[in-house]
Order: sequence, then C-alpha cells, then structure tokens
Amino acid sequence: MNESACTTILVGKKATVDGSTMIARNDDTFLPLTPQRFVMQPAVTGRHETLVSNQNGFTAPLPESGYKATFTPNVEVDKWGVFNETSINEKNVAMSATESVYGNQRALAYDPWVKNGLAEDSLQTMVAPFIDSARGGVKYLGELIKKYGSPEGNGVLFSDADEVWYMEIVTGHHWAATRIPDDAYAIAANQVAQDRIDFADPENYLWSEGLQEFVAEHHLNPAKEGFNFRRIFGTDNEKDRYYNTPRVWYGQRCFNPEIEQDPQSSDLPFICHASRLLAVEDLEDVLSSHYNETQYDPLGHGSEADKKKFRPISLNRTQNSHVLQIRNDVPVAQSALMWICFGVPTFTPYVPFYSNANDTDSAWSETSREYNIQDAYWMYRTLSMLTESHYSNFIQQNRDYLTEVKEIQNRLVAETDAKAAELSGQELVDYLTSRNHELAAAVRDRTMKEIGSFITQGLTLSKLTFNMDANL
Repeated sequence: MNESACTTILVGKKATVDGSTMIARNDDTFLPLTPQRFVMQPAVTGRHETLVSNQNGFTAPLPESGYKATFTPNVEVDKWGVFNETSINEKNVAMSATESVYGNQRALAYDPWVKNGLAEDSLQTMVAPFIDSARGGVKYLGELIKKYGSPEGNGVLFSDADEVWYMEIVTGHHWAATRIPDDAYAIAANQVAQDRIDFADPENYLWSEGLQEFVAEHHLNPAKEGFNFRRIFGTDNEKDRYYNTPRVWYGQRCFNPEIEQDPQSSDLPFICHASRLLAVEDLEDVLSSHYNETQYDPLGHGSEADKKKFRPISLNRTQNSHVLQIRNDVPVAQSALMWICFGVPTFTPYVPFYSNANDTDSAWSETSREYNIQDAYWMYRTLSMLTESHYSNFIQQNRDYLTEVKEIQNRLVAETDAKAAELSGQELVDYLTSRNHELAAAVRDRTMKEIGSFITQGLTLSKLTFNMDANL
C-alpha cells in the first residue's frame, strides 16, 4: 500500500476563538511530487456503480444516492490511486483521511490486515458523500470495516458544527473512536494516539463490536489495570521516538508552552487543553512548522546532529495541508470553509474556499501531470522551492508575503460573510462560488508577484559572477 505519513490536529468548538470546530492534517506522501486537484463532486441519485481500487483490488458497490462533496484527489490516479483525502459534504460534515497508524504484531496475529479490504485510496470515496454527522461518519465507516476489513492502520478525522471525532483502525476489523471534548484539542502523528477508552460512556467513545472480548481473549492488555488503547494496539519503538512523538510534542508545545515535556516521551497525552483559544492560524502555524526556535530545526542554527534528529511536521513531500472549519457564528449555508495549501506549508499560504459552491477554481481543479505554473499546485511548489533555495536571502520576504496574504484573505472572507448573510438558495451558492474564484485569484496574483521577485533576485545571487574592473 502507498501509505502516507501525516500529522493531524483536532479542535473542539469551545477551544476556538470563534466557536468553530476544526480538523486539520498534512497529507505527506513518500515523494516530493504527487500532484493533487481540488474538485467538487455533485450530488447523485439513481446511480448503479461499483468502485474497484486499482491499488489493492478492493471492490464494493457505491450507494445509489450521495451528497455533493469536495475532494482533493491525486492527478495520477492510474499510477497512485484516487486518494480523495479531504472533504466537506453538503450537510457540512467534514472528513479527512487518513493519518497512517501502525498496529503491533500481538494484535495483528489474531486479526490480521485484509489484503483487499477498504484502504485509504478508497476510504473517502466510500464514506464522505453518505454521512449526516461526524458521529454518523464513525459509525458508517465502522460498519464498512466490519464488512470489508482493512488492509492497513488508519486514523480518520470527522467533524460537524457540534462534534469532532478521531477514529483509529488498528487491526483488520477492530477500531475505536474518541469524541474530542468541546474545550480540548488532540494531535496525532503516525502512531496510535488514543489512550483511555471509556466503555461506560458511549456518548463520547465508540468502538468495534467485540473489542473488549478480543483484547481479553488474546491477553493483549499489558497494563495491571485500565484499558489504554495505545498500549494495547499501538507501537512504542525507536522509530516512534524519532519519527512520530516529537511532532506531537512540538504541536503541544505550541498550544501549551507552559508545560515541559520530553519530545521522545511515550506518554504524551491525547486529549489536551490549550492555554489560549485557538484560531485557524494557530493550526496552520503548527502544520507549517519544522521545530522552529528549537535546536531541532533543520533550517535553524543547532548542531548538524540535532537538525537531523527528528522528522519535522512540514516537509517537501507535504502534498496537501488543510484546515476544515465549520463555523457557528454565521448562517449554516455559508459556515463551512476549507483552508487548503498545495505547496510546502512552511512557505505557502492556506487559501480559503466556501464548500457550498457550484464548482472549484480551474487552477485548482485541472492540475496538470507535468509542470505548469498556471496550476495552483505547481505555482505554490515553485514558490516553495525558490524560497528554500535561497533561504537566508528570501525567508523574511516570504514571511512578509504570508502575513500580507493572510490579511487579504481574512478581509475578503469577512466581506463575503457580510454579503452572503443577505442571500439564500441558489443565489447564495452562485455568490459563494464567484467569491471562491475571486479569493483564489487575489492570492494567485500576489503569489506570482512574489515568484517574479524571487527569480529576479535569485539571478543576482549566482556564484558565477566576478567583479574586478567596472569597465570589463
């Protein structure tokens, strides 16, 4: 399987500055370039189709009816599979899949992966258009895993206006999910993250049928007392301490700087309470980070050993970073925003799109396989490469650019919200669609100006230069 190595953040509505729920993730592949698109799949009725994965042969009928939903699929579907990854459907249910997690050999010995089961490349397609709530999404996917099994470990994010859920599939058929408390946040990074599962509280925890009995029958619980899902089903090894736990540590450090923790600790908490209310920008800052202001920053001033010690959050192989925000301070029909970054998040902005739209901008939806700077994906990756290539010369200008773009976006979103509140029905959908195009164009224009500036400056930074006599 083409598993990805991602970083996830989930935030409840009472933990945010504006009362919105937020789920966010970096989609990190194993290659620097796997082009993606941002598309709108229309609602369907009366369909009679079967989905067949070209990655593992998973085969299942698609429901006859489905909601309109956004997706961010691969461009090279024939090569890498669909991987729809990111969505908000017309019921304002957000979903992001998946955070790859790894089960341990003890549990997998008794419930191994199902080779042609429901994998990440098909998961979003099979779930997102058919769910009415975040809780319903967990249950819906749980039934699919019961029926088809899973060929891999996956963490799946769900949210609606009220609830945020994180679900982890840890064996061929077993899973558990936690409702993130309204006043809390959680971070996960390629390791089973959930710890306590309270089987006496089905309002806040959900789990696969027979989970407790499975653990008891096969003596999987190493604890003297209690039921720690992470300890029972997850891994705790050297790779985790260098590749996974440091990312969770850094994210928690950003949201709780007052708490001292070890970046290699195996006991970092899952449910956390930030020392302040969180905004979209806070999640973007974490997803675009690389151990900033620590000795572990690959772009910083630590020792070479420290700079290479831990795997950072933002990578050159981050193909799609997103924050899916369902707001509660505006009318429902305009409340869902997808903040999407198709470049390396460290150097490129998250562009906001209203999901209640007719289509997506062609620069985002018609991404070319080969380099084409007219496409959002290639344009933002161009900016990423240029900035890092002359990092010391360009980083401050890049920071100023990102600050300016955020100001432009926030102003345009506020203006859009004010006008949209006066509209309804198809008139509202048409307006939000046009504003999506305007938002994308405004950021594109500013970004192309930045690229032009870096190219012209870069020409003066060539090492193939020699000045001795002004007349020569």
